Amino acid sequence: MNKEIKFSLLYRDMWQSSGKYVPKVEQLEKVAPAIIDMGCFDRVETNGGGFEQINLLFGENPNIANRRWTQPFNDAGIQTHMLERALNGIRMSPVPADVRKLMFKVKKLQGTDIARSFCGLNDPRNLENSIKFAKEGGMISQAALSLTISEVHTVEYYTNLAHTLIEMGADEICVKDMAGIGRPAFIGKIIKNIKSAHPKTTVQYHGHSGPGFSMASILEAARAGVDYVDVAMEPLSWGTGHADVLAVQGMLKDAGFAVKEVNMKAYMEVRAMTQEFIDDFLGYYINPKNRHMNSLLIGSGLPGGMMGSLMADLGNNLESLNKWLTKRNKPTLSQDDLLIKLFEEVEYIWPKLGYPPLVTPFSQYVKNLALMNVLQVIKGRERWSMIADNIWDMIIGKSGKLPGELAPEIKELAKEKGKAFFTGVPQEQYPDNLDVFRKEMDDNGWDYGQDDEELFELAMHPEQYRAYKSGKAKADFEADLAEKKAAKDPKLQKVEVPAGAFEPKSMVIDVNGEKFKVGVSYNDIVAAGSNGNGAGNQAAKVEAAPAANRNVAAEVIAPLEGKFMLTKDTSEKALKVGDTVKEGDLICYIESMKTYNAVVAENDGTVLGILKANGDNVDEDDVLVQLA
Repeated sequence: MNKEIKFSLLYRDMWQSSGKYVPKVEQLEKVAPAIIDMGCFDRVETNGGGFEQINLLFGENPNIANRRWTQPFNDAGIQTHMLERALNGIRMSPVPADVRKLMFKVKKLQGTDIARSFCGLNDPRNLENSIKFAKEGGMISQAALSLTISEVHTVEYYTNLAHTLIEMGADEICVKDMAGIGRPAFIGKIIKNIKSAHPKTTVQYHGHSGPGFSMASILEAARAGVDYVDVAMEPLSWGTGHADVLAVQGMLKDAGFAVKEVNMKAYMEVRAMTQEFIDDFLGYYINPKNRHMNSLLIGSGLPGGMMGSLMADLGNNLESLNKWLTKRNKPTLSQDDLLIKLFEEVEYIWPKLGYPPLVTPFSQYVKNLALMNVLQVIKGRERWSMIADNIWDMIIGKSGKLPGELAPEIKELAKEKGKAFFTGVPQEQYPDNLDVFRKEMDDNGWDYGQDDEELFELAMHPEQYRAYKSGKAKADFEADLAEKKAAKDPKLQKVEVPAGAFEPKSMVIDVNGEKFKVGVSYNDIVAAGSNGNGAGNQAAKVEAAPAANRNVAAEVIAPLEGKFMLTKDTSEKALKVGDTVKEGDLICYIESMKTYNAVVAENDGTVLGILKANGDNVDEDDVLVQLA
């Protein structure tokens, strides 16, 4: 009997490999029956990754979406799976153990069967709790090997990693080729080694089509004994996404494998509905270049899953850079110019950073640092002069053990900056803190939700959850969408953001005899509130007195464009008017491209004015804080 190979539809990752958003719950419910009718899928990826955060960003409740979206597949006997990031859960930063544990319980009760867990550094210590918590929560634990190509990432390296994860209790292994740069023979050898040593362990292959290897890689995986293959479908297959189920099914059938037939009538229904969702609003957030394959990705190794955000970041930074160049009568750059410079810089710095696998969040970290280096060098400044705190945490071991050795220049830079290297278990740095969020829920009179799912959502995505609860997230999304539609159709008028639950208020305060007007706005701000109990969802914006009445000695300037943040977590105390600061003291952060860039004082002084509110978008060279 020919070996059977089963398919999993990546209906979540299809969208996130192409653009920013995913369909809303009503759209997901609409397409689910047709996906089931296709008759060829044994699994569907429904959530995880950025799914929950994205729902909050457009003002929807991800818990409702998860339950209603997974239910049809549960009823049809099709397994559902999610993607989670080990130490980082389903966000970009580390998560306390009690929040991670609650996540698996909640997701299982919402209808998700399988937890695909990966560590961006392939550190088994970060995956150990994922395996344990998933199984305790009643889920199937699928531990992933984050695949990349380097002198340290060998067949033996991945074979041994798989052995370790299976010994830890993983039920399944996913060979996660998130950038699609895994060479076909390389992938086949890894899978063959795993199946030879652990014939009863299910192995699933996940690959992206961007660089061009994917069909050959899938065939090699099949010949090596893989059990499941992740696929996509038109109109979101190929490009930075994944191979289309029709092509994969045809190839494997011809090669002698047992594969399910595809109901083409249902395929066309799903295809049409997906296009309908694109035309409705999702297409405004899909860069057309992400629909093309690009072998330039082989060199940089950047994953398909981040290409949507990469192109958006590139566009934002290009606009800011070209403004800077124009002011100085220098020639501007095109997006392709900047993209090639970025790819070349990624190739240059990646070995120096110890070869972190280029998967979330470390692909973003490497990309962000490369882009910062490119921008700084163009402006005549030093390479490595802007390294965000998140990136430093990766460099010094707080996120886990790097696969390779840091370059001497990076070690020396860490020494100059007073950065101490961490060698302990990463989770130990992030103590349990669900009680902090319970108090916030209680103080606000918010319901914990079915199976504590609302408590979980606040603890996992505090900034976005608060903005969702206030109504700000939905208003911001609708205003942004209206602006994008107006840009494509001049006849459409820009929709004004409605006033309401987050309407600003103001008051006057006295600081050392001087009066300041303070506006309070409800913004998407610090991760756990500036005071740690939820009061952080109000952010003060101070308007300084007229220049004639002020004695400004120095100004703190934004070093790059992004979002102004006074703090990044509950361990920090927010700067306020009247505080005394010394040269080198932390003033605030600019959150850009999902990383926090610290801004420090270049002079001693007393804070005279804070000119931006938490969450405000700022441009490079904007004045953030005035010192007397």
